[in-house]
Amino acid sequence: MGRAHEVRAASMAKTAAMKSKLYSRFGKELYIAAKNGVPDPDMNLALKRKIAEAKSNQVPADVIKRAIDKAKGGTDENYDEARYEGFGPGNSTIIVDCLTDNTNRSFTNVKTAFNKTRNAKLANAGAVSFNYENVGLFVFPYEDEEAMLDAMMEKEVDVQDISVEDGKMTVQTSFQDFGKAQDAIESLLGEVEYDMCETTMLPNEYVELTDPEDQEQYQRLLDMLNEVEDVNKVYTNVKVTD
Repeated sequence: MGRAHEVRAASMAKTAAMKSKLYSRFGKELYIAAKNGVPDPDMNLALKRKIAEAKSNQVPADVIKRAIDKAKGGTDENYDEARYEGFGPGNSTIIVDCLTDNTNRSFTNVKTAFNKTRNAKLANAGAVSFNYENVGLFVFPYEDEEAMLDAMMEKEVDVQDISVEDGKMTVQTSFQDFGKAQDAIESLLGEVEYDMCETTMLPNEYVELTDPEDQEQYQRLLDMLNEVEDVNKVYTNVKVTD
C-alpha cells in the first residue's frame, strides 16, 4: 500500500534538476531542528531523525554539516510554516507547504503559479487537506514482516500498513507515532539505510490524468511550484504512472 507511488515521487525529487531544491529544503529543516535544541544529534532526537531523513534522500554529508554548523554559529534566521491548498487540472488536488522568512512573498509566488495554470486555483484552508492523511513512511531493506510487526507492537506504534516488495519493506504509521516507529525499526535492525524515512501526506483517493492537456498543465504547475524558493514540500493526489 502506498509504496510504489511514493518511491516514484522520491526518485523524481532526486533528479539532477531537483538536487539544489532538495538541499535547500533540508538545509532549512536541519537548521531549525538544530537551533531549537542542542546542535548535537546524540542529544537532540528531532535533529537525529531529520539527519536520517536527509540521508535517506541522499543529501550529502557536507550539506548536513553546514546546516548544523550554521545553528552552532548562532545565526539568527527565523522561518515560518505556511500551507496553501488548491485544485489543479483534471480533478487534481495539491497541498503546498512552505518554510519561509516572508509569508507575503510565499503566498504571492504560490498564487502566481496557480493563476498561470489553466484550470487551477487556490482554495481556502482545509478545502483539500481534509481528504489527506498525515502518516509516517519508512522504506528500507528488510523482509520479515512478522518480526517487524512484533517490534512495532512492543513500542506501541499505531501501524497502518506493512508490506514487502523486491526485498524492500514499507512501513506506514500514524503521524504521531513516527518517532516511536523509527525507534522500533532501529531497535530491531540497528543502523538502517533508509530509502525513505519521513512524515508525509497521502490522499485518501487518487486520480489519473488521462487528458494530455491536463497532464501538461499539471506538470507546468508542479514545475513552477518547485521553482519557488520558499516551497518546502508539495503533496498531490495524482497517481504517478510509468
